Amino acid sequence: MQQQTLKVEGMSCGHCVASVEGAVKKLGGATAKVDLASKSVSVEFDAQKVTLAAIKDAIEEQGYDVV
Repeated sequence: MQQQTLKVEGMSCGHCVASVEGAVKKLGGATAKVDLASKSVSVEFDAQKVTLAAIKDAIEEQGYDVV
């Protein structure tokens, strides 16, 4: 398993947390933990099952900006 912390702009509430964490979980092989205070998402993923680019795309599809 690999770990990566992403800076994500636009998150501000519990709905944002659920949206991002749910989108990443749907990919399979990945989990996410959102920290609203630092505007970051810590992801843990199996590189054999999902790419970091796919995780970033899933977050951006929810309407947030990965910077």
